[in-house]
Amino acid sequence: MGERVIDGDWKPTSPSNGERTVVLLGRTGNGKSATGNSILGRRAFKASASSSAVTKTCEMKTTVLKDGQVVNVIDTPGLFDSSTEFEYVSKEIVKCIGMAKDGIHAVLLVFSVRSRFSQEEEAAVHHLQTLFGKKIFDYMIVVFTGGDDLEDNEKTLEDYLGLECPKPLKEILKLCDHRCVLFDNKTKYKVKRTEQVQQLLSLVNAVNVKNGGQPYTNEFFAELKVESKLKETTTKLEQQLAEEQAARLKGEEAAQLAQRKSNDEIRKLKENLKRAQREIEDQMHESNEYQIKRITEMVESKLKETTTRLEQQLAEEQVARLKGEEVAQLAQRKSNDKIHKLRDNLERAQRETEDQMHESYEDQIKRITEVVFFMLLLLTSKYDMHIVHL
Repeated sequence: MGERVIDGDWKPTSPSNGERTVVLLGRTGNGKSATGNSILGRRAFKASASSSAVTKTCEMKTTVLKDGQVVNVIDTPGLFDSSTEFEYVSKEIVKCIGMAKDGIHAVLLVFSVRSRFSQEEEAAVHHLQTLFGKKIFDYMIVVFTGGDDLEDNEKTLEDYLGLECPKPLKEILKLCDHRCVLFDNKTKYKVKRTEQVQQLLSLVNAVNVKNGGQPYTNEFFAELKVESKLKETTTKLEQQLAEEQAARLKGEEAAQLAQRKSNDEIRKLKENLKRAQREIEDQMHESNEYQIKRITEMVESKLKETTTRLEQQLAEEQVARLKGEEVAQLAQRKSNDKIHKLRDNLERAQRETEDQMHESYEDQIKRITEVVFFMLLLLTSKYDMHIVHL
């Protein structure tokens, strides 16, 4: 599974007399203070199984191991508790760093196998990453308390990590390279107490080696703060740039939309203009046809009226001139021929009127009227002359 768990065959690494400082972090009730006492080999911190915090502020205690190595243990209040504000957590952790003159060699995250891994604990770990950057995981070691509970249920740490360990906690283990150890803070066996402390210190030494022998110091934290500030400023500037680009794109889109609307309005105006022109042309065409029709009907009516009057006059003359019946009949035939020609001329005039529809109807009326008047005058003159001759 990848978890780095120290078993009973563990052998101590080469002794190192360098001073080691570790800080305990975790939720109230997970056994931070009890773990610190196990590391120190004495009851240096006040420990309680209750859910209320006993440790009120950061404390540091020191012990000297048999090989001469000095170990400093810093206990903290319940910084992972849901009621603890992140600002307070940040100040306390910075305070812990300041308490260790040579810096912190390992950050011990204390979780209990007896209690469920909470969302507050997951959020607190992410807060640590936000405050110190991903580098903080290079200094982390996960300490599981409640080893006696697993032993009573005939389970090992491997069993817990494989079956009961929550997914977020597995992700935290992955970030700290699966460095973890199981503590039984209630054991009465001195050998077991010594062994679990040696397992933990072996991981602390491994962390120290991985980090090139450089502990986490105030200077390191200050550099991270500068980097964080620079990153924050860069992010802010990038966000402002993105907002300006978004505003520019929005302005361009608005301008394009306005242009499209303007083009649509121009197109509609052109279509309306063309439609109006077609309607005017249709109305003018209908008006011309109507006027021509009226003129034709008026001319036909006038011609019919004149013809009727002439026929009546001719009939009256025929009755009066009984003696000149033969001559009158001849005159009648001539008159009928003239009338026939007049009708032919009328039909010709109608055809010419239709061929000249696009000419001004006033000119057409004038021409038709003159033609008709002339023909009527001619016909009347000839008819009168014929009467005189008779």
